[in-house]
Amino acid sequence: MLYLLLGLFAGFLAGLLGVGGGLIIVPVLVFIFTAQHFPEASMLHLALGTSLGSIMFTSVASLRAHHAHAAVNWQVVRTITPGIVTGTLLGSVLAAHLSTHFLKVFFVIFLFYVGTQMLLNIKPKPTHQLPGLGGMFAAGNVIGGVSSLVGIGGGTLSVPFMTWCNVKMHQAIGTSAAIGFPIAVAGAVGYVANGLAVKDLPQYSLGFVYLPALAGVVLASMMTAPWGARLAHKLPVTKLKKIFAVLLYTLGVKMAWSLF
Repeated sequence: MLYLLLGLFAGFLAGLLGVGGGLIIVPVLVFIFTAQHFPEASMLHLALGTSLGSIMFTSVASLRAHHAHAAVNWQVVRTITPGIVTGTLLGSVLAAHLSTHFLKVFFVIFLFYVGTQMLLNIKPKPTHQLPGLGGMFAAGNVIGGVSSLVGIGGGTLSVPFMTWCNVKMHQAIGTSAAIGFPIAVAGAVGYVANGLAVKDLPQYSLGFVYLPALAGVVLASMMTAPWGARLAHKLPVTKLKKIFAVLLYTLGVKMAWSLF
């Protein structure tokens, strides 16, 4: 039931705000896994892998809704995807060799960064144009690498990047939903592959993906991601992002507290 409720909420946010549900999925899964007494050494790795696995499905539902509103720049998706895939795969390999404590610290810092960005409505000025293939490959590696370390679809990084490169916000959000698919696929594959040799993982784990959580989150989020995407064109998203920022701060503080 908790996994289903988490999926309903995360899927809706992914479609509505274009930032991906991973920012909610990862910390909540950590809290649930802690209550279930999962091994501390692999707890966050399982949350990250499961989050990326779920985003494979929510990103498809979300990008279809954004595509229906002509809000996906497929040229950007095509040129940035090679870098996205290599960066995400390398990030998942790195994560497998990092401790839960380090990953928690990194995730908490990222939560506060995103929360501050949303609360203050910080947006980069559109002063550049989209770079060539080399620049897009480099940008994709950075976006994919960081996204794999925090288990998200990359919207918090790809939307500001595209805005900085003179892509309209409406289209940047839709395009980021499409970019989330290769991030999620490469990330999920990486976390599965790097977790297969790890011992003492919970039953029903496929590498660093916990299948019962994946099933519950996906089933619910597939229903609500399209609703969020449709409402993104009707609701005051800027105000909603400030509310979401407060939620991120709350999750960040709770997760930081668990470090001590």
